[in-house]
Amino acid sequence: MAKPATAEKRQRRERGSINPDDIIKGAFELAEELGIDNVSMPLLGKHLGVGVTSIYWYFRKKDELLNAMTDRALKQYVFATPYVEAKDWRETLRNHARSVRKTFLGNPILCDLILIRSALSPRAAKLGAAAVEKAIESLIEAGLSPEDAFDTYSAVSVHVRGSVVLQRLYEKNKSADGGPGDFEKTIVIDPETTPLLARLSGEGHRIGVSDDSNFEYGLDCILDHAERLIEQKAAR
Repeated sequence: MAKPATAEKRQRRERGSINPDDIIKGAFELAEELGIDNVSMPLLGKHLGVGVTSIYWYFRKKDELLNAMTDRALKQYVFATPYVEAKDWRETLRNHARSVRKTFLGNPILCDLILIRSALSPRAAKLGAAAVEKAIESLIEAGLSPEDAFDTYSAVSVHVRGSVVLQRLYEKNKSADGGPGDFEKTIVIDPETTPLLARLSGEGHRIGVSDDSNFEYGLDCILDHAERLIEQKAAR
């Protein structure tokens, strides 16, 4: 069952004693407890011990508050993510992908704000674009054409975000109503009609699941293709 949207009421603050930073911090605290979907201005007011009008003075609607939270979350995420380096592009791009995935999987609020909500403020969007630009420049320096560097980074980004979002949606659905779970659990594997699936599943392979094994396999495919492109370009 989903956790009921309640928040512990704190001692009421004096009028004018709250600021935007306090509100954003309180919103993250409330989201940790209830989830982003259940954060509301009235509940946040109770959590902070202020009247809801004190929040509306700085954030006129929930979307504005979520944008501010996203700004802060993205800034912390970008600075914590290792950059791609031309001299060791394959390993650093792999580490970059792993780090981004680990960061999002370890922080459901970050995932909900940046990947699922996907409504960045202009400031947050500009910050994210600068990091992508730097990564693509490094891939070009490593030997890819600008077009191939762009497509390679884009493919890695989609692969990482897709893996994280699938896992997050699975967790949200499971938390909300007990299932149905991931794709693997919705298909019927019968040894009589699908012997290959039955054998490989019995050996530990998992189909349509965003686990580490499937993530690494997909990432290797992208990196292998990029390496072939670099070799082809060098041979011309």
